[in-house]
Amino acid sequence: MKAWAKRHWPRLRLRTILFATLFLVAALPGVGAVGLRVYENTLVRQTEAELVAQGAALAATAALLWPDVLPGRAVVASPARSDASDPYGYDAPDSGIDLSTTPILPERPAATAARDMTADAVAAARRLAPVAAATKAETLASLTLLDRDGVGPDGSYAALTEVAAALQGRATTVLRRNGAYRAVYRFEWLSRAAAIRVHHARPIVVNGRVVGVLLLSRSARALFKGLYEDRGKIALGIVLIFGTLVFLSGLLSRGIARPIEALGAATRAVASGRGEVPPAPVTAAIEIQGLYSDFAIMAEAIERRSRYLRDFAHAVSHEFKTPLAGIRGALELLAEHGDTMSPDERHRFLTNADADADRLALLVTRLLDLARADMGTGGDGRADLAAVAHRVADAERGNGFAVEVAVPAGLSARIDAATLEAVLAGLLANSRQAGASSASIVAVGEGDGVSVRVSDTGPGIPPADRARVFEPFFTTRRTTGGTGLGLPIAASLLDAHGGSLVLEDGPGTVFVVRLR
Repeated sequence: MKAWAKRHWPRLRLRTILFATLFLVAALPGVGAVGLRVYENTLVRQTEAELVAQGAALAATAALLWPDVLPGRAVVASPARSDASDPYGYDAPDSGIDLSTTPILPERPAATAARDMTADAVAAARRLAPVAAATKAETLASLTLLDRDGVGPDGSYAALTEVAAALQGRATTVLRRNGAYRAVYRFEWLSRAAAIRVHHARPIVVNGRVVGVLLLSRSARALFKGLYEDRGKIALGIVLIFGTLVFLSGLLSRGIARPIEALGAATRAVASGRGEVPPAPVTAAIEIQGLYSDFAIMAEAIERRSRYLRDFAHAVSHEFKTPLAGIRGALELLAEHGDTMSPDERHRFLTNADADADRLALLVTRLLDLARADMGTGGDGRADLAAVAHRVADAERGNGFAVEVAVPAGLSARIDAATLEAVLAGLLANSRQAGASSASIVAVGEGDGVSVRVSDTGPGIPPADRARVFEPFFTTRRTTGGTGLGLPIAASLLDAHGGSLVLEDGPGTVFVVRLR
């Protein structure tokens, strides 16, 4: 299924995904309300509450109109009481009707044959009739007055669950199916409450005892009728939800989607060499602003590397052109005039070609060294600076060249010993070739790092050349075989280990190696 989904997944914009997500989240309450019948359950409970209120008022009225009522003892409207002096105290109805849990009973059966209603119940019903008629006309509820045994005008209802409970002094509400129900709205079959009727039985208490029961029933408000009646509120809620949705979509678009699209366009422009990464929009999220910053750093590094490669390619072309031209010229002269040349002339031309070939071989070797240095990633080893410095000094001393070492014992740096040895040996070799008679290696700790100072007593580097000493192929000793790659290789090796190589002012030549 996952593979199938990947094959058929549409290409979507980020703002489309954000809007769809927000839309689904905004629609969840509505879907939940319909799916769980929350709104419909509320309508049924509202119907129950109306029946309870009507029943309480009518029962109180009936108690006042009941024959032989004693003053002050007509109505008992308090909740259930447990004192033995009043065994007829009754329970207040629980608001516990729930379409998901309350059982729906069969349609109310017809009354069974029984004796006539008691005289007091008939008299009370006659007196209550005008009030009942007016209430029924207003609320459309069915109202029936039963006597103390549950007998009404058309027979006995004592067998009904709700009536039996009311005769015991407990007001009770039940749900029953409505046999006379006929669908009115097109989608009314979706409503569970459309085909039910709410029945409420209320005891009538006179002089401390149940003398009758008031039986009320009414169909619950239809779900779709309720939606129609509350259409204004529902429409307002939908408008507010979608307004909020549009606002949040715009906010997310400005904070995420639009900055990413702008960054993508800027990246394509940088890749084509015709643009740069702009500053991050102020409305962009913090993470997106960080992404802009990272892309700007990457673009700058790419541009710097591109310039380096262009300059390097130009320098390689220039450096290789001279010995290649010398070799080609010597071969052409030998091919055209070899038979007429003297042995000394042929030897001279062959010697020059051989020297140019040696220089090409040296250039290739040094270029490979530079490539390895540029691609190096460093290591986790630590070098003992004192041991490395003394080893290099011992190897470079002699033939009138002295090397002094001042490195504290136990001082170390995060670099492998072979790399540090190659860098220091190269710097001392440069000092010797520049005509210095002595050099010194001095190392000190600097905060979390180490500084190694290599200085000599030579003539130093001319001010005009100081800014170019780290450029590949720049050398003042081309005639003596210099390639101009020694210092760039040393700098690249140190950079791969998190260090650096800088040229400082001072008598002679002073290089400082900084390591961590």
